[in-house]
Amino acid sequence: MQRCPASFFRQAVRTVCLFCGLAVLALSLQAQHKGNRLRPRYLSDEADPARGVEIMAQFRSLGIAGDYYLDFDLHVLPRRGEASVVKGRMWGSRNAIGPLFRAELRGPDTRLTLDRLLGQNGPQPQSWRFSPPEIGGTSTVEALDPTTLLDPLAGTGLSMFELQMPFTYWDDFVFEGVTQVRGRAVHAFLMYPPDEFAAAHPEIGGVRLHLDANFNALMQAVILDGDEEPLRKLTVLDLKKLGEQWIVKSIDVRDEATRDKVRFEVNGAALGLSFAPGLFTPTALQDNYGPPDGVEFF
Repeated sequence: MQRCPASFFRQAVRTVCLFCGLAVLALSLQAQHKGNRLRPRYLSDEADPARGVEIMAQFRSLGIAGDYYLDFDLHVLPRRGEASVVKGRMWGSRNAIGPLFRAELRGPDTRLTLDRLLGQNGPQPQSWRFSPPEIGGTSTVEALDPTTLLDPLAGTGLSMFELQMPFTYWDDFVFEGVTQVRGRAVHAFLMYPPDEFAAAHPEIGGVRLHLDANFNALMQAVILDGDEEPLRKLTVLDLKKLGEQWIVKSIDVRDEATRDKVRFEVNGAALGLSFAPGLFTPTALQDNYGPPDGVEFF
């Protein structure tokens, strides 16, 4: 049998050492990444991980029954300066992947479309934006990614990240137990961003969700920096009951540094609808749609 030369063994040893070194480096970086994560607040003895998974699954399964339409205003409320209003429309549905919506933001005279948006929530959220050419946009639909998801919409300061709330579907989370928000018992969850989003936005360390302990509905979402300081806060202010269905009436989105706010306020709704699936496709954002029949204003 032919013997292998000593140089072969030396090369083999160097190769093994190289791979071992890379593996150790990868594990070290992974540990460092995990070590830099926000620390959960285990608020009570009820912070059982299995119970948290159950609560989160139930929360994600809830929503408005059937297709729906909302007429809303975005009240732009800067701490200093004049307030303004952007009119909005939203068509909502749910498919096999998860909830989805199409939204349109319009100018004060309601004839000028500023932005059209499409959001698909679920385990792998996606979103698209179309700004008409007449306001300086293009004739193409833009697919949003983590680098553009936080861009302000129609000069409001509100972003698709806050309108869509994809963080409610982030896979990596910790159930922190039960606490109190605005006098109500809530389940607290600390949601950790996926790697692609974290790389694009290192300033965001996570999002803390507060879900009403009785109804499992979102009460508040707090976007946190790496030191657990609040950056932005979304707070559900009011609900409205239409028949047997509860819907969100108003939500405040506040910048914690500037204290500027945007208030999402629903003025009218139509429930129990059935839209053609083509309405919720990216190419359809280039088409104009009016509100459906039967909208109830309040």
